[in-house]
Amino acid sequence: MGKFALAAKITHVPSMYLSELPGPHQGCRQAAIDGHIEIGRRCRALGVDTIVVLDSHWLVNSAFHINCGAYFEGIYTSNELPHFIQDMRFAYEGNPEFGKLMQEEIAQTGVRVQSHNIKSLELEYGTLVPMRYMNQDRHFKVVSVSAFLTSHELQDSRKFGEGLRKAIEKYDGTIAVFASGSLSHRFIWDREASRGMDSYTREWDRQVDKHVVGMWERGEWAEFTAMLPEYAEYCYGEGGMHDTAMLLGLLGWDNYDKPVEIITAAFPSSGTGQINAIFPVND
Repeated sequence: MGKFALAAKITHVPSMYLSELPGPHQGCRQAAIDGHIEIGRRCRALGVDTIVVLDSHWLVNSAFHINCGAYFEGIYTSNELPHFIQDMRFAYEGNPEFGKLMQEEIAQTGVRVQSHNIKSLELEYGTLVPMRYMNQDRHFKVVSVSAFLTSHELQDSRKFGEGLRKAIEKYDGTIAVFASGSLSHRFIWDREASRGMDSYTREWDRQVDKHVVGMWERGEWAEFTAMLPEYAEYCYGEGGMHDTAMLLGLLGWDNYDKPVEIITAAFPSSGTGQINAIFPVND
């Protein structure tokens, strides 16, 4: 029987990579980087062998998709923000066995889902950025899930998470799952880009994120799941916040009752709201 060891909502802002480089923004995201390092440390302590990343930067227009290639290696430049991430090297082991098991179990929920072991199917930076800080030594195998879903219902993402939990239970190993995406996501207007590096685009988003994080800290999951569709809509949730719906489906949705542990306090980045938070796993 498999073990579900750790769940988290994590940031993947490209300014984390920029933060490494000499220049005016060097060190600007050290707190977020340190948060990733700490989450990786905890995964090691718990015996995790595979990390599943629910990647809200992987856009798909039909079905749910799982990238469970055997091996990922390359040099990545973001076509969205090439001035933030360019020539970033990566190399990670995949887990085709678990990706296929995910597909089989999630399909039982009625969700249209496919798993892919395709050498040319590349990872997006919603997976690559956190793995850079958690997995540079290739300690963990990596499976990436599409979570920027343009024609999908949040309730189907909930079902995806429920099916993922079944797959973990049948897996001979230990799994961690990360929802890789933002809180609010109203990206800063281009003419205000320099101001937006460390601020919200709108005060509305800052206030709603503040309230939401408080709900998470108090374990108010029935209330949060009820407001999730409106939160995703009114605060421009990244990828429709399908990563968050998947994570909460995995954890029990409105029956989940654990307060989160904040690893990196909520912070703004290019107008958006970001956080690293561990969601304690129910036994």
